[in-house]
Amino acid sequence: MKNIKTLCFLALSLVLLQPASAQQNPRLPALMLRLDDIGMNHSVNMAMQKMADTGMPFSASVQFACPWYQEAVEILKKNPQIAVGVHLTLTSEWKNYRWGPVTGRGAVPSLVDANGYFPQSTGAFAKSGYQIAEVERELTAQIERALASGLKITYIDPHMGVALSTPALRALTERLAHKYKLAISTLSEVVYFGETYKEMWGEPVATKKSAFLSYVTTKLNPARPNLVVIHVALMNPEMNALFDMNSSMMNTREGKPLTSLHRQTELNMLLSPEFKALVNKKFRLINYSDLVKQKGLAAMKLETVKN
Repeated sequence: MKNIKTLCFLALSLVLLQPASAQQNPRLPALMLRLDDIGMNHSVNMAMQKMADTGMPFSASVQFACPWYQEAVEILKKNPQIAVGVHLTLTSEWKNYRWGPVTGRGAVPSLVDANGYFPQSTGAFAKSGYQIAEVERELTAQIERALASGLKITYIDPHMGVALSTPALRALTERLAHKYKLAISTLSEVVYFGETYKEMWGEPVATKKSAFLSYVTTKLNPARPNLVVIHVALMNPEMNALFDMNSSMMNTREGKPLTSLHRQTELNMLLSPEFKALVNKKFRLINYSDLVKQKGLAAMKLETVKN
């Protein structure tokens, strides 16, 4: 009798110790949530902490060039249900809040402005006269910083799309992925594991939650992994001060920043009872670690999609 109880206890323990994705119905569409810009600041990290506390599997793209990445590392080490990626960073898009290269400005002079920071927009980067060898040096340093953190790194993806924005940059990113045995997460029209792509960033605040819930309820492709890119943060003085230099949508006509409101709204929709009620009923949640384990890195193949 004692042996039977012991076996039952062990069996139950094995079930409970399985990742959430392993306990889900494999016949449901696969939904992947990717939280971008992790490590950017404390507000973003604390929003990720709230998501981590739910126990739901998701992917986190970390900006290892940003000042708060070490706090993100501490959180991620305690949450193995989160797949970690390197959010390859070559721009610094906020007014009065800037960051520069991991390698230092002297090692990559074509990638920085007069103050030693990355350009503030994708357009400024494109016109900067960047040297591809210096881009490789910097992105290599970001990946190696990530690996040295002690985290298991699964994938890379481009902040603001820059590292996949031209054929030469895309070839470089693919070379780095192969060198470090990492996956590449999709970017709208550039797909590597057959993912569908949806981003909530451009959705107006008033309709963000309803549009998201409608999408995950009615529009997921059952034959493909479905990626939704999310930007979260806590709405507080730190985030309220950030003025986006790239998008008029993220600021009022009077110059008041709206990024904080957008990101808190995206966090709220993920934490909402309505979304939680859909998990394992309308879809199953997986992350990039699950996807790579299922498909293997050998399955990574560029597919261009016209939007």
